[in-house]
Amino acid sequence: MIKTEQLGPCSLSWPDGVFPLGGDALALGEFATVRPRWRICDLGTGSGALLLLLARREEGLSLTGIDIDPLSARTARENLAVNGLEGRILTGDLRTAPLPAGGFDLAVSNPPYFPTSSGRSGGPARSEELCSLDDLCAAAGRIVKNRGRFALCHRPERLADVVCALRAHGLEPKRLGLVSHGPDHPPSLLLAEAVKQGRPGLTIQTWTVPRA
Repeated sequence: MIKTEQLGPCSLSWPDGVFPLGGDALALGEFATVRPRWRICDLGTGSGALLLLLARREEGLSLTGIDIDPLSARTARENLAVNGLEGRILTGDLRTAPLPAGGFDLAVSNPPYFPTSSGRSGGPARSEELCSLDDLCAAAGRIVKNRGRFALCHRPERLADVVCALRAHGLEPKRLGLVSHGPDHPPSLLLAEAVKQGRPGLTIQTWTVPRA
């Protein structure tokens, strides 16, 4: 079964077996800093949703994505083509893929949230069976240029893990976003953006998910 969502001028489709579009990706797609003609890489691209969300914000982006799942990578290629966007989608392991060191202005990721030791699992798309948070930050730290950025979403309770993993790989956290469903609800989503070799100094933003 094929599902389709309209993302402004872009149309996103995905079949069963590919991680579905969710509010986390939508929030990250608005949160990440992006500038015209930047070189973007989506680590664990899934259906390519983040690439489309960023492409609708700025023109002339150079789009790259990678996913270890062949069906997901094929879906991302199809979504770029349907929307008339040029880009390169690799099928492979982001930890060993031939992505150019320092080759990107921005890396983004909506990664698995649960460490393998947590006892929680929804398969590779939801748990760190194939790629840990540290692996992800290592890959991002390698492929973004100095003063380049890495933006990701995660669970609020893993804030300390996220900050430690970013700093371990030369990525200085500069912006954090805490998203909740209302003033009486705790944050349900963490958004983070780091700058490679950036200076210390952190801005924290909070906002509420609008009601349907």
